[in-house]
Amino acid sequence: MADPRVPAVLSIAGSDSGGGAGIQADLKAFARCGVHGMTAITAITAQNTVGVIAIHQLPSELIVAQVRAVAEDIGVDAVKIGMLGTAETVRAVREALEHVGDAPVVIDPVMVAESGAVLLDDAARQAIVDDLLPLAAVITPNLPEARVLAAGAGTGGDDAEALARALHELGPRAVVVTGGHRDEATDVFFDGEELHLIPGERHADGAAHGSGCTHSSALAAHLALGFSPLEAARRAREVAGNAVRDGLRGIGEGAGPVDVFDLTGSARERAFGASARSPAARRVT
Repeated sequence: MADPRVPAVLSIAGSDSGGGAGIQADLKAFARCGVHGMTAITAITAQNTVGVIAIHQLPSELIVAQVRAVAEDIGVDAVKIGMLGTAETVRAVREALEHVGDAPVVIDPVMVAESGAVLLDDAARQAIVDDLLPLAAVITPNLPEARVLAAGAGTGGDDAEALARALHELGPRAVVVTGGHRDEATDVFFDGEELHLIPGERHADGAAHGSGCTHSSALAAHLALGFSPLEAARRAREVAGNAVRDGLRGIGEGAGPVDVFDLTGSARERAFGASARSPAARRVT
């Protein structure tokens, strides 16, 4: 008897050379959730845990070609969109989405890296609102991103519930304003009819680089697995929260990356043996 097909989820996002966020975080989250991960890289970044050193946007035609290649052969059960950078890239992604059929689209409107580097220019922000939000099954902004996106609708401030309602008016079928930048680590979900609060623990001593990417990728993965948007959002909150809790604080000099596989402590010993050396001992300088 043939094995059932594993859902295939496509990430359209930037590459993080430090392995903490972007495409690299997305693929780890997909693996953690039990789906096959595919990629269409929008930009190559030279970055580490301290900052972003350089960004190179890929040509529009190459972005479209990557999406078309996987869609025609493998198929796409869900899409996660992350770092886009420029309005030209936004337009290329809009064109590329014509190749994925009715696969649900999750948009994480990445604007600023964990290190503070700006990853989205003003023209691109407006292009996302005009060209992509109406195509989204779910969008997953954090509080600062929600404020920026909702500013054009005349809504601002720190009221996550009001922001979620305002963003829904821009066209996505559901909105999740994530709780990472709020006093209470509670996500706000709104689908145009009902508003739900998705509570979670705050892990102040965790490592959060890549948490937003992990959350949106886990949400897309669970949509591909057949869960409703609300249940997918709940499960994504758990995956991302645990990844921050288990984050790799000893990696790099800045904000350490999240860890969806919990390879710290006893888990590392189970994976590599009790004699496994520490990351510092293995580091090559």
